[in-house]
Amino acid sequence: MKILFMGTPDIAAECLRSLVLAGMNVVGAVSQPDKPKGRGHKLSPTDVKIAAEENGIPVFQPKKLKNGELIPVLDELKPDIIAVVAYGKLLPEYIISYPKYGCINVHASLLPKLRGAAPIQWAIINGEKKTGITTMLMDNGLDTGDMLLRQEIEIGEYETSEDLFVKMAKLGGDLLVKTIKNIKSITPVPQNHEEQTYAPIIKKDMAHINWSKSTNEISNLICGMNSWPMAYSYYHDNLVKIITARKGEPVNGKNGQIIGFEKGRGLRIKTCDGSIYIVKAQFPNSKRMGIDEYLRGHKIDYGTILK
Repeated sequence: MKILFMGTPDIAAECLRSLVLAGMNVVGAVSQPDKPKGRGHKLSPTDVKIAAEENGIPVFQPKKLKNGELIPVLDELKPDIIAVVAYGKLLPEYIISYPKYGCINVHASLLPKLRGAAPIQWAIINGEKKTGITTMLMDNGLDTGDMLLRQEIEIGEYETSEDLFVKMAKLGGDLLVKTIKNIKSITPVPQNHEEQTYAPIIKKDMAHINWSKSTNEISNLICGMNSWPMAYSYYHDNLVKIITARKGEPVNGKNGQIIGFEKGRGLRIKTCDGSIYIVKAQFPNSKRMGIDEYLRGHKIDYGTILK
């Protein structure tokens, strides 16, 4: 069975590597065009392009898809199945309908929950106790196709999006391999669209902490925004990134107020129903460090209210 792979970021690259390790016949990889990065704006390859080239797989990077740009590639490779993982664009009908066994998408949630661009982050931000991977047959909607296989995974209390990405990439690759190997015998299951929820793309301003919210909500936001863009607040009008935090008990004061520092726990901030201990942060003109380390060379004004 000839497989054409479509994907762009690191989670997709891990799925591609899983197909290769399983000995599957990946005849090509389609990824987004290289983009400039860093101060020099040098063009950098996508993670999928890197993984494909490591394994001698031809790479195709069309700027657009909707006007039939991929037809020559499809006609040349004649894939029996197209595997799609976080490609970054909706696929037009001519691609979806081309392969004999359809386009299989690996989505990082338990569909129909968390359709959209950022299901891993939103699972944590929303306080979900579990999430998972769903493989599905793609249609013209946004993550609306019939489901093939699903596998759950638990979310730890302080698990970050970065930690969960690593586990989900491995799980996604394994489930993709299993799906393709058994594609002829799997019966697709329609999603219950009435149960759908949405996971929109993450924007920087979403990471701004509202200290009037509950301790659980703030803790989930801090974990969900790690490693990008990082939850933040303002201390004396200066942006401070909150890297690691832990939940604490109720305390007197105003929401967002710096109550004090407790050795072994961190900088204590009041919330609407408890408190948050900031364990690690990044202050202006400073690297990321534990609060205890930061206090060795800097002063923090207790009683200040974070905005």
